[in-house]
Amino acid sequence: MTTTRLLRKATVLLAGLALAALAGCGTAGKGPAEGVGTKGPAKPVKAVPAVPPGLPGMPPLLDPNDVYAADRPGRLSPVVKDFPSRVYVPNTTSNTVSVIDPETYKVIDTIPVGVQPQHVVPSWDMKTLWVNNNRGHTLTPINPATGEAGKPVEVHDPYNLYFTPNGKYAIVMASMDKELVFRDPHTMERVKTVPVTCYGVNHADFSADGRYFIVSCEFSGELLKVDTEKMEVIGQQKLPFEGAMPQDVKVSPDGKTFYVADMMAHGMWVLGGDAFETPKLLPTGKGCHGLYVSRDSKEMYISNRGEGTVSVFDFPKNKLTKKWTLPNGGSPDMGGVSADGKVLWLSGRYNSEVYAIDTATGKQLARVPVGGGPHGLAVYPQPGRYSLGHTGIFR
Repeated sequence: MTTTRLLRKATVLLAGLALAALAGCGTAGKGPAEGVGTKGPAKPVKAVPAVPPGLPGMPPLLDPNDVYAADRPGRLSPVVKDFPSRVYVPNTTSNTVSVIDPETYKVIDTIPVGVQPQHVVPSWDMKTLWVNNNRGHTLTPINPATGEAGKPVEVHDPYNLYFTPNGKYAIVMASMDKELVFRDPHTMERVKTVPVTCYGVNHADFSADGRYFIVSCEFSGELLKVDTEKMEVIGQQKLPFEGAMPQDVKVSPDGKTFYVADMMAHGMWVLGGDAFETPKLLPTGKGCHGLYVSRDSKEMYISNRGEGTVSVFDFPKNKLTKKWTLPNGGSPDMGGVSADGKVLWLSGRYNSEVYAIDTATGKQLARVPVGGGPHGLAVYPQPGRYSLGHTGIFR
């Protein structure tokens, strides 16, 4: 081999080694790359998390696969453990709250409140029950330790009330005003008003990470997706059913699926909250209205107000498995599950009564006469660390 050819071969080899070294500096590779001009390996590149962190200030979930893990039977927070067990029933046409002793199934007190009380809502810190006096434009606070009502707070059009998962804001569902109003969770002073273009905002639930919530719009048959931290509507869609009338909203234990009751479509809409795709309808019964998760996170009780029944949805099986019929009919509406998980309490909206139902058998345990137009009753206290609002969504 000539001297010239040897020189050419050496030059090519050196060039290849140089390129390989440069390429090694510019990529992460499978192993640590040698730093140029340094001794030992270069500092590793920090991995970008696949899932964004939760809403700032939100208590972390006890179980990332179950948003209701804190709601197990009898797991009462120190804040509420000494509160007497009661069922608080807002009577929309009587302008009162009936207080039921669940041990005796008797009304033990009747509290006068404002005009057209719609829901009794536990505060985020679980220390107060707020009565939503929709047409009276006030919130009446009730002390669950004593059962006494306090001075009403002026809040316009409070059809329903929720709290952000970090406890930073209360969210008033101003149905007739067509607004979501973010307020101070204690004083109820207005912080930000979010006008909406749908009609009848009424119910909601939050994603597992708390970063967004889905809202039902009763009178225009629509759903909203709202960014919790930015306090902005980031999605809106019309339900694919003529005359749709969405009601209660509930997220699945794994946080992947939202269920929306629809009293005119007579079933639940099922959709993925992250994608916010067009939902599919799962028929349950006439007048599908309220959604309540069992204490073991395995089932969801669905009140069918138009036919006096309760459907039971099995989360692991992803299907309806049972239907309970109230003897002599009825109009089961909104409510909640007892602290031990054994009794489902529902208001009888058009029958001036409340139903107590055994969650193991579906048997009616009692019918309790109350005032006119009973609506969003709250069973209190309940397990959990904090409240997201409505009649009691706890995490």
